[in-house]
Amino acid sequence: MINKLKKKFIFINMILIFVILIFTFTILYISTSNRLVRESNDMLQKTIEQENEIHKNQIDIGKPSADYPQPPQILTFAVQIDKNNNITDIFYNNIDISDTSTLETLVNSCLSDSNTTGFLQNKTFRFLKHANEKGIKIAFTDRRLEINTLESLLKTSILVCIGSLIAFFIVSLYLANWAVKPIQKSWEQQRQFVADASHELKTPLTVILANTDIVLSHKDDTIINQIKWIDYIKTEAERMTTLVNDLLFLAKTDSNRNEVVFSKINFSDTVWNCVLPFESVAFEQEKTIDSCIASDVFIKGDTSRLKQLIVILIDNAIKYSNKKGSINVALIGNVDKASLSINNTGEPIPKEQILHIFERFYRVDESRAREKDGYGLGLAIAKSIIDTHHGKIAVKSSESEGTTFTVAFPLVKKN
Repeated sequence: MINKLKKKFIFINMILIFVILIFTFTILYISTSNRLVRESNDMLQKTIEQENEIHKNQIDIGKPSADYPQPPQILTFAVQIDKNNNITDIFYNNIDISDTSTLETLVNSCLSDSNTTGFLQNKTFRFLKHANEKGIKIAFTDRRLEINTLESLLKTSILVCIGSLIAFFIVSLYLANWAVKPIQKSWEQQRQFVADASHELKTPLTVILANTDIVLSHKDDTIINQIKWIDYIKTEAERMTTLVNDLLFLAKTDSNRNEVVFSKINFSDTVWNCVLPFESVAFEQEKTIDSCIASDVFIKGDTSRLKQLIVILIDNAIKYSNKKGSINVALIGNVDKASLSINNTGEPIPKEQILHIFERFYRVDESRAREKDGYGLGLAIAKSIIDTHHGKIAVKSSESEGTTFTVAFPLVKKN
């Protein structure tokens, strides 16, 4: 799929570039051709109006006379034809017409053409006829310079077009790889997400089915005798329900379908309300929770989502703190932000793994996570809630200071 997307990107890009180049060079060619035609017609008109006569027997072919202007870039000449169709005069000669037979051929071809202007000798010459009191004056211009210019422009345009297409192909190849990299990463994450979710759902389903088979194999037994298997089924069903709810939450977050109602809230009260229920949980595990929560710290957010965030962080701190460890919850309000930090003593998170702990289904220690009913979704949910509230989260972990999660939200004035 990704390779097809790359090829499609490159193909569309190259087609667009090709069309733009063809359009550009076509406009350039047409404009250049029109300019040369205008210049040629202007020279024909000027040659018709030329009054300096040079009789045929006075022409020095290839050596323009010093008494006459130097030849212009476009080579032109004119002839005067009497009423008997004889050449009587040649005007403003700046072209090699030493071959009188060629000149007569040009004149005869021109006289046989009913048009006042046109082309001769395979469009090598352009002519313009003008009637006067002596007969007909015909001006000729050599189009070889015009033809050569257009041919040169065409060859240059083709070479530049080919070179540009090669260059743009290389650039498009690089851009395609760069552009699809996030998509490829997202695609891989999605595939991994589906695989991990399937694996996590498979485990409780397997336990439920196994215990159901045991219960069904003793149909005549009482519920009290089968209570152990039923409890296993209930426990795994609850774990699966939690997992499904977490997956739905993340899926809705990805599609921006999670309803978040922002309002001004007292974040201090929200943190207090989340800390208090965990004191009994910590006590049962012979752990302690210390808190230092500044009063009246206000932020804008969704109370239910923020509670979910705090619960996830405190629950993780308790789960992964060492035996008889301590958890510290602190909330302070700075000039422009509210900062919530949750620290727990215990085994530190390796530095190379800190960058991955917010990824879905990622667990620092697979075996330990299994023991503590961890799916690796809690921190991913926490990160999505923080992002929704335009906050930031940082993690520090060391042997001496333990692990600290610090969350910062924009502060709102009390009044």
